[in-house]
Amino acid sequence: MLVNSRWLSEHRRDPGLVLIDTRPAKDFRAGHLEGARHFDPFPFHHTDTSERGIAEFGAQLQWIFSALGISGHETVVFYEDESGMRAARGAWALEYAGHPKARMLDAALKAAGEKLTTKIDKFAPTDFELKPRAETLASYTHLLERIGRRDVQIFDVRSDAEYYSERVRAKHGGAIPGAIHQDWGEAQGSDGAMKSPAELRAQYEALGLDPAAEIVPYCQGGYRAAHAYVALKVAGYPNVRNYFGSWAEWGNRDDLPREHPRRKRSAPR
Repeated sequence: MLVNSRWLSEHRRDPGLVLIDTRPAKDFRAGHLEGARHFDPFPFHHTDTSERGIAEFGAQLQWIFSALGISGHETVVFYEDESGMRAARGAWALEYAGHPKARMLDAALKAAGEKLTTKIDKFAPTDFELKPRAETLASYTHLLERIGRRDVQIFDVRSDAEYYSERVRAKHGGAIPGAIHQDWGEAQGSDGAMKSPAELRAQYEALGLDPAAEIVPYCQGGYRAAHAYVALKVAGYPNVRNYFGSWAEWGNRDDLPREHPRRKRSAPR
């Protein structure tokens, strides 16, 4: 799912290449890659993973990708200033929608090396056909039925403050029981690019994430979790699902189990 600046240079003039700029609209208007279309996923929050909620999410994606002129036959590359959660959310969402060539540009504008333009090219909308890939998405019921199973690992990629309930962004603080925790930003290098596959694999295995297990990342609203989804794929984890409802859903319900991790206190000297 991850392509770099060299790949972009080699494929820049491919007739089937579509670039999607996922930054805020003001940044896109100030300068973007030539030919890029704009879609900031942040305003499209959707955290209901009930059967009805997932159907509504799919309908939303079908409308968005139709408006972006995506047919399903092109290669679609999402980008932002660096390898961030917006581009990852776009790539994951398009992959979930059934597109076979959803990509994310590694390090993006920081590494693209192209002169930016303010010209906005016209394109025609399409009638995008949604073909949901259920194996890339987790609902709250999917997780609830699998808590404690050794073949399913829940991966909390929120900040330490959120994980330890020092910053509560829902009705309840806490974490999903049994979740393994690491801040999503640990998948990035200091240059804003994704760490190498070997670095990511070693990092995740040190946490205890098993490549043979199903890994389900979550955060607050499914954006940082989408970044973890891409990073895990880069690291060679074949079975990953994004719980896009994340803590905005789980932490606002009274009927779901929670645990309350606490920081380890330093031993007195």
